[in-house]
Amino acid sequence: MSVALLLGVLVCAPPLIAQTGRGPLFVVGGGTQPAALVEEFVRLAGGSGKARIVVMAMASAEGQRSGEAKAADLRKLGAAATSLWFNREQADGDSVARLLDSATGIWFGGGDQNRLTAVIRGTRVERAIRARWEKGAVVGGTSAGAAALSTPMITGTELGARRDSSETWTRIERGSVEIDSGFSFITNAVIDQHLVRRKRSNRLLSLVLASPPHLGAGIDEGTAIVVEPNGRWRIMGASVVIIYDARRAERGTTGALGARDIRMHILSNGMTFDPRR
Repeated sequence: MSVALLLGVLVCAPPLIAQTGRGPLFVVGGGTQPAALVEEFVRLAGGSGKARIVVMAMASAEGQRSGEAKAADLRKLGAAATSLWFNREQADGDSVARLLDSATGIWFGGGDQNRLTAVIRGTRVERAIRARWEKGAVVGGTSAGAAALSTPMITGTELGARRDSSETWTRIERGSVEIDSGFSFITNAVIDQHLVRRKRSNRLLSLVLASPPHLGAGIDEGTAIVVEPNGRWRIMGASVVIIYDARRAERGTTGALGARDIRMHILSNGMTFDPRR
């Protein structure tokens, strides 16, 4: 879709979401999404005939293709959806930022979260996305797009890996997980994805035990955390979300990484979690 047509779709019509406060977050752990997840994202964005969704898939080198495919799937559900593809220079200009003026939903595709944040973080587009969220738009993402929603953000790089090991994340060890700043929609927990499928518990535990906020949510494939505007988490999807909570644990501050009284929750479809409690 051309930029000229996009302006007609997204800017001329008034926003169709309630302007009463922050919108929800829709955080998907990657993999194939059940139809119910896609339908729920459209519903949260206003529903069929009302949802106006912008897809941003710069996390992947194939993002122009995958972004348009995602937008096409959303259009089948009655959303006015389009995929934007831009570089960092364009992200810091008014012309792209204005394309978000009436968006009721923003979606970040998968790939490499570092690619995504390198284009958007600190730009006018990021500020425009946050402004829409503050006015009620739903913001979501899958895989890398999910990881980028939180600060701290897991970059995917393992630090100090043993050269004689052919596997990754075989340790629970301080300083083994590289982190960066994400988009800071979630700051009270760190998000990891593909957790069960790709056996990433060691990675998430290492970070939760060593670094604030000492709360981690590992979302498996085909599964989502819906962060409601009131802060409560609602679980949807085919698998589980594993919560590691070391906020009240007795954690070692030096030497080997260890702790007592770590809480773990395994949450499946329909369950809820309140990170404030």
